[in-house]
Amino acid sequence: MATSRPQVRGIRRVDLAYAKVASSELARDVNRDLLLEIVRSHQPVSRADLSRLSRLQPSTVSAIVEDLIEDGWVVEGGTASRPRGRRPTMLSINDEFVVLVADIRPRQAILSVVDLNGRFLAREALPISTEAQPAVNAIVAAMQAMREEHPTKSFVGVGISLPGRVDPRTQRLVHAPNLSWTQFDLKSAIQQEIGLPTEMDNAANASLLSELWFGNMDGTRDAVLVTFAEGVGAAILADGQLVVGRGGLAGEFGHIPMDAAGLPCGCGQRGCWETVSSNRAALRYYAEKTSSDTHLTYLDLIHRATESEAAAIEAIEEQARAIGRGLRLVTASLSPEIILIDGDIVGAWAIARPVIEEELHKGMLAGTPPRVIRSSGGELGRLRGAAAVLLQRRSAHHHHLVQTSAESAPALASLA
Repeated sequence: MATSRPQVRGIRRVDLAYAKVASSELARDVNRDLLLEIVRSHQPVSRADLSRLSRLQPSTVSAIVEDLIEDGWVVEGGTASRPRGRRPTMLSINDEFVVLVADIRPRQAILSVVDLNGRFLAREALPISTEAQPAVNAIVAAMQAMREEHPTKSFVGVGISLPGRVDPRTQRLVHAPNLSWTQFDLKSAIQQEIGLPTEMDNAANASLLSELWFGNMDGTRDAVLVTFAEGVGAAILADGQLVVGRGGLAGEFGHIPMDAAGLPCGCGQRGCWETVSSNRAALRYYAEKTSSDTHLTYLDLIHRATESEAAAIEAIEEQARAIGRGLRLVTASLSPEIILIDGDIVGAWAIARPVIEEELHKGMLAGTPPRVIRSSGGELGRLRGAAAVLLQRRSAHHHHLVQTSAESAPALASLA
């Protein structure tokens, strides 16, 4: 029987029932992850408070904390004053440990150095080739330069978010209609050149991880984050667990056809939700309304809308209606408490939100619709999420689950 785990500051503990073999080593990995996250979210924190918050025995906490200090993840600081008794030594995350991260998109990658508290030490927007190898060469060169600019920091790995689905077992891209790199071993290519552990995941999953680690989702167990950019991707939190599905393909709502006679989609189907709700769809709506062949960006469209241009407002409203209609798929299949909207459209939230909520309300089968909120991170959320992907998988717990059962994919997010 699985042991109930406390929820602390957005942590979603994995249910040990997913693993066919429970061991003291596995339990120690889970507890290590739990304590590391409590230190991060409550720092500075004493060992006694760690025991209280985690509901672990003081002896267990002390042993794991010593390991975390020895490995460098946690450092001891000052002492806290108490009315009586021994003054406890306070613990904090070691901010000298940092992660190289990349948010990869078609034709562009956003690179950054992020510390374990989610603070950004450097950031760069990098144009990249549509071909995999030249793009990786450019990303690696830029990352090496960032690393050299921070010689006093300890780099613990590389985290990558990208617009495609990643098989959690093989760490290979298996579905990326807007990034044609599925035959390329991206992880190995970057890891070999950088010489650091490298992990990658879908941008929506990374954004949801960022919300869980750094956002305000305490107590939420059922949520869906949908990101709108060149395409549409979704991440699913069900009963407190990040769901990735067989082969990592869960959440591809953007490629569910809504109109069999609609426009061709990059996945090979016609009329997918993505074709009517993505940034490209909004720009198409604007071009149709203005008969303009001007090459606008989506940010240009938002700017025109904020300047009260009628055609720009109407284009974003049309996109928002398509988003709201598509979210019926999400509510009917998953019934989440919260739907988080991520992507550039949050920059036009005052225009989009009322339309999305109206459409979603129309499509409810029963009861009230879930809360629709914009994500707190945006581009920075995807970067922080890429760091979270790397950090959670540094634990041996992740590898135990991968090796234990092909059915254990929903439990891969050990801190989700």
